[in-house]
Amino acid sequence: MQGKIVKGISGFYYVHIAESGIYECKAKGVFRNQKIKPLVGDNVEIAVLDGQEKKGNIERLLPRKNELIRPAVANIDMALVIFAAKEPQPSFNLLDRFLVMMEYQKVPVAICFNKTDLVTEDALHAFGDIYEACGYPMLYTSTKEGRGIEQLLEALEGKTTAVAGPSGVGKSSLINRLQSGQQMETGAVSRKISRGRHTTRHSEIVPVGDGTYIMDTPGFSTLYVPGFAKEELGQYYREFARYEPYCRFRGCSHIDEPDCGVKAALDGEISRLRYENYRLLYEELKAVKKY
Repeated sequence: MQGKIVKGISGFYYVHIAESGIYECKAKGVFRNQKIKPLVGDNVEIAVLDGQEKKGNIERLLPRKNELIRPAVANIDMALVIFAAKEPQPSFNLLDRFLVMMEYQKVPVAICFNKTDLVTEDALHAFGDIYEACGYPMLYTSTKEGRGIEQLLEALEGKTTAVAGPSGVGKSSLINRLQSGQQMETGAVSRKISRGRHTTRHSEIVPVGDGTYIMDTPGFSTLYVPGFAKEELGQYYREFARYEPYCRFRGCSHIDEPDCGVKAALDGEISRLRYENYRLLYEELKAVKKY
């Protein structure tokens, strides 16, 4: 039987099998011998040991499409970065850091602004349009009013999506909204993998539809900028690429050099807000000691 690991804790792996539910599994010793660790999100083959109690062994890991560095999860189709439009005010520096992290790991990103009932349409699009112009899909939701939930479900359909964002933006409420009205198995999944000694705040995948999964992981609430060099940072700002050919110097950092194509595009095609966040992150990377 084939399924997807939706949670792993204390050596137990909970595998979601379509039409059958959740199986509590252990990984075969061969994985330890080969120093292979199954990850949440892995697609696996299992051998059923007890059909009544739904227990089994993981026999084989199927090939991974990708693997994130932190949190350690596999086979992500998309990252959904959620910020509040207000309360708390969105931190665009933090948003840009999330986007850099996902660009570095080659994971497609959609940006969701929640709590849209707290701001005007003009205020919402004042910052939303900046990211839409960079090519990021934008979603606007209000869990309080139920606004944008159908559009969000459409964006998630058929994908395994990792949810990112700081605390207080309504991630849990939004995930609960997405589950409401879905197949009843969702509740059974939650009960099966969250009971007794296995309860934890580890990465967990929640099925919200046929072939549609949301990964809620505390690891995505924290900031992690991968350890690349400052010279690489510009390639993770996708709007820079169009203007870099106009830089006088090859390998331009877009900081102090004259005749910089990126700086010449500021306040036009390139947002100054995004550029200032780039400068801050560049200086941070510059200050990192190399050992």
